[in-house]
Amino acid sequence: MVFRKPPDGGWGWVIVVVSFFTQFLCYGSPLAVGVLYLEWLDAFGEGKGKTAWVGSLANGIGLLASPVCSICVSSFGARPVAIFSGFMVAGGLMMSSFAPNIYFLYVSYGIVVGLGCGLLYTATVTITCQYFDKRRGLALGLISTGSSVGLFIYAALQRELIELYGLDGCLLIVGALSLNILACGSLMRPLESPSSPPPEKTCVDKVPDQYFVYHEKEKTAEENISILEKGYIDEKCINNVPDCKQESILSKNVLSSINISEKDTYKKKVVEQTNFCKQLAKRKWQLYLTYWKETMVLFKSKVFSALFVAILLFDIGGFPPSLLMEDVARSANISEDDYYMPLISIIGIMTTVGKLILGILADFKWVNTLYLYVTTLLMTGVALFAIPFAKSYLTLAMLSGTLGFLTGNWSIFPYVTTKTVGIEKLTHAYGILMFFAGLGNSLGPPIVGWFYDWTQEYDTAFYFSGFCVLLGGFLLLLAALPCWNACTNQSSKLPPNTYSYKVASNA
Repeated sequence: MVFRKPPDGGWGWVIVVVSFFTQFLCYGSPLAVGVLYLEWLDAFGEGKGKTAWVGSLANGIGLLASPVCSICVSSFGARPVAIFSGFMVAGGLMMSSFAPNIYFLYVSYGIVVGLGCGLLYTATVTITCQYFDKRRGLALGLISTGSSVGLFIYAALQRELIELYGLDGCLLIVGALSLNILACGSLMRPLESPSSPPPEKTCVDKVPDQYFVYHEKEKTAEENISILEKGYIDEKCINNVPDCKQESILSKNVLSSINISEKDTYKKKVVEQTNFCKQLAKRKWQLYLTYWKETMVLFKSKVFSALFVAILLFDIGGFPPSLLMEDVARSANISEDDYYMPLISIIGIMTTVGKLILGILADFKWVNTLYLYVTTLLMTGVALFAIPFAKSYLTLAMLSGTLGFLTGNWSIFPYVTTKTVGIEKLTHAYGILMFFAGLGNSLGPPIVGWFYDWTQEYDTAFYFSGFCVLLGGFLLLLAALPCWNACTNQSSKLPPNTYSYKVASNA
C-alpha cells in the first residue's frame, strides 16, 4: 500500500475529532469503573481483591496485547479494526449487564471490552500519525485527552444511570452509546494514493504459484502415461496373452523416457523450493535472534532498566486510586450530602490538565524530562502515603486532584523513552515498557483489594502502593544521576544508540 505525504491538516482534523470521540466512548466506562466497582461488590458479595480484577483487566489487557493490536492494524487497516472493535466494546458492555457472577465479568468486561479498547487505541494513534507529521505532537495530545474527558463525564453519568435504571440498565445504555464508535470508525479514511498500481507479488508469493502450476502439469503427464500404458497393454494382452507381462514392462520404459525431461525439471523446482524454504526459515530465525540481542542491549542501559522497573511499580501503586477511591470514601463514612462531585471525575479532569501542562513543560529546552518524570513519581508516592490520613471529602478531593494531575505524566513518558534509548529504538523499547505497564495495571488493584480483605482497612494497602511508587522513583533517580553515569562510563562503554542522560540533558 502506497501512502501520500501527511497533509498535516485537511481531513486530518476530522481524524483528530473522531479519534478523540473514539477514545472518549471506549475508555469512558473502563476508566470510571470505580463507580461500577461499588455496585459489583454489593451485587455479587465477593472480596474486594477478586472484584477489582474486573476493572484492572479492562485497563491492562489492552496494553498487554499491544503487539497483537499493532499486527491487526498493520494487516487490516485502522478503519476495519476500529469498526470491529466498536462491536467488541459495545457487545462486552451489554453482555456485562446479564452477568450472573463475577467470573462472567472477567470475560465480558475485562477481556472483551479491554481488548477492544486496546485495538481502538492502536487504530486511533496509527491513523493520526499517518495524517500528521509536523503537527503530530499536537494531534496526538488532542486525541489523548479523549480518555481523560471520558473519565470525567462517565464517572458522573454512570452514577446517575445507576440511580435511575440500576446497574443492568446503566451497562446497557453505556453499551448503546459505544455503538457510536462505528460511525467514528467509518470516517477513518486511509491515507493512500488511489492511482497507485497494485503491488507486485514478492518472491515468497511467486514460488508456491509456480510450484502448483508445474505440479498440475506433472499430474496431467502422469495421467496420460497411465492411459497410454493401459491401452497398449490391453491390446497386447488380447492378441498374445503370454507376452502380456513382458510388453507391459517394455511400455513403461518407453513412456517413462518420453517424460524424463519434465521429471528433471520438476526435481529441479523441488530443490529450489526446498532451498528457498530453508533460507526463509534461517532469515526468520536471524530476525528473532536480532530482536532478543537488541532487547538485551536495551537492558544493558542502567537508565532503561530503572525506567522499566519504575513504570511497572508506578502502575502497580499509582493506578488503584482511580478504581478504588470511591470505595475509600465510602469506607471513611463520608455523608452523601458532602459528596459534591465523584472523586473519579476529579481525577479525570485533573489528568487532562496534567497531560497538557506537563507536555508543555517537556517542550522547554531547560527542562530535563527524565527529572521531571522522576519528580512526578516521588510526588505520587507522597500523595499515596497521605490517603490513609484523609477523613473528609475535601481532603480526599484534594488528593484525588493531585494524583490525577501527576498521572498526566503519561504524556511525557514517550519523551523520556526517546531520550533514554534514542529514536531508532523507540518502537522496540516502548512496546516492552507498555507491556509491563499493562501488567502493573492488571496487578495493582487486586493487590490493594487483597490487602483490604486481609486487614479490613485501606491504610496498609496505600502504604504499600506509596512504597512501590517511591521505590521506582528513587531507582530511576539514582540511575539518572550524572555521577552514576560517569562511574558507569568508566567501567563499561555503552553500545551504539544507547542513551547517556548526562550528555543528552544538555542538548
